[in-house]
Amino acid sequence: MDRITLSPSLEMSRIVYGMWRLGDDSDTSPSHVEAKIQACLDQGITTFDQADIYGEYVAEAVLGGALKANPALRNQMQIVTKCDIVAPCGRYSDAKVKYYDTSRAHIEKSVDISLKEMAIEHIDLLLIHRPDPLMDHNETGAALDDLVASGKVGNIGVSNFRPWDWDLLQSAMKTKLVTNQIEISLAEISPFTNGDLAFHQKQGDAMMAWSPLGGGSIIGNEGNLGIVLDDIANAYGVDRGAVAVAFLLAHPAKILPVMGTNNLSRIATISDALKVKLDRENWYRLYEAALGKEVP
Repeated sequence: MDRITLSPSLEMSRIVYGMWRLGDDSDTSPSHVEAKIQACLDQGITTFDQADIYGEYVAEAVLGGALKANPALRNQMQIVTKCDIVAPCGRYSDAKVKYYDTSRAHIEKSVDISLKEMAIEHIDLLLIHRPDPLMDHNETGAALDDLVASGKVGNIGVSNFRPWDWDLLQSAMKTKLVTNQIEISLAEISPFTNGDLAFHQKQGDAMMAWSPLGGGSIIGNEGNLGIVLDDIANAYGVDRGAVAVAFLLAHPAKILPVMGTNNLSRIATISDALKVKLDRENWYRLYEAALGKEVP
């Protein structure tokens, strides 16, 4: 498994295991969660993606149960988590509306809760989950810098930010932002041409891709995309998902796909994407099928 260096203190596996469904599994026991983690580690997948809101604010605690049961796992993992979404459920069930909070008080409180829930002393990478129209970039930036200085957080990034959102926050920070996690897949190809990937590629920023299988829509595609996926998948002896992920891996921006599934057998085959080596022609076959027309 290739590894990507995001900063002097952070190196992540090229494929990331996403834990947004961790709390939705019928079995959330520490032993079952550990089995998922171990299935990832066996493939060289060492980076695990969380967020305070996942599972209506319970997924971090589910991971924490496994880390409490086997503390040795922590030293083999890079843990990513996110904050700033307040939704009327779980610990925020009294909220009247879903909103974003990038205030210093909320960010600091969220980090402390995440550390406690996951039973860890240090978050390797903290992401601001969504752009906040009410963000005071000076307050938010200073709070994030202070979290790094305190040792509670190793690195800072963002999620779902556009280039101008990134620039605004970065302008108020001493700490360099190291990644932006956005939706990129054969079902969401706009970042390839709307400037998002180009902006970060120019700066050498690593990009993380959430929902790289389009929420399953790519796997079930019955149109031309499905035909092309099957053709390439059959040639490599893998499934459609592996080809769809390989499509992202082939991009020079070095995209890190975040793969989420609770099925142990599927987890065990996540790295099949590395078996697929797309040349330019096959990459464009997939791109045109996703686009629905020939490129100009």
